[in-house]
Amino acid sequence: MTTSTDTHADTAAADPIPGAPLLWMRGDRAALGPFTRELAELYWQWENEPTVIAGMGRQTPESLEARLTGYDAQARSMGTIPRFTIYDLTRDGGPVPVGTSALRIDHYVRTAEFIILLGADGRGRGLATEATRLTLDYAFTISALRSVWLKVLAPNTGAITAYEKAGFCHAGRLRRAGYWHGAETDELIMDAVADDHLATS
Repeated sequence: MTTSTDTHADTAAADPIPGAPLLWMRGDRAALGPFTRELAELYWQWENEPTVIAGMGRQTPESLEARLTGYDAQARSMGTIPRFTIYDLTRDGGPVPVGTSALRIDHYVRTAEFIILLGADGRGRGLATEATRLTLDYAFTISALRSVWLKVLAPNTGAITAYEKAGFCHAGRLRRAGYWHGAETDELIMDAVADDHLATS
């Protein structure tokens, strides 16, 4: 169970430790903090790992110059796409940034698409499920959304398992809608609704 709301209040009230990252939502193993320009090159490194490129259904990497330009556009769109840095709380020496999550909000219908990315150093550590739950906590308790949905390539079984553990349910399938390591594959749609999530938080 994630205790992000109470811990978030405690964190906000405490005096910040010089040099420590700002954490908005905190669980036992993972936390969410702001999306910052200081970490833009790290975001670029994660986004261009071959495993991440395959998981996102892309075929080509992106240059650092294009990514830094893209960061400026992302920073201007925070009102519709809140973005977060995911931190690993299990490491010695303090929170370590390991990935990002985002909510692509449709304000007209109060729903959002969920997007998450973990670099190689953050995978296989049980962080994806908790970071997903924390982002859903934000979506339903801070942004007051009604539902959150995502798309995931069918062969990406590790991600699907993490989403299921975080509370997402299967909602549909788009046939032959993406590519996985060069081969056509189906894309699954999953969703989480506020009533279900808040009842288990």
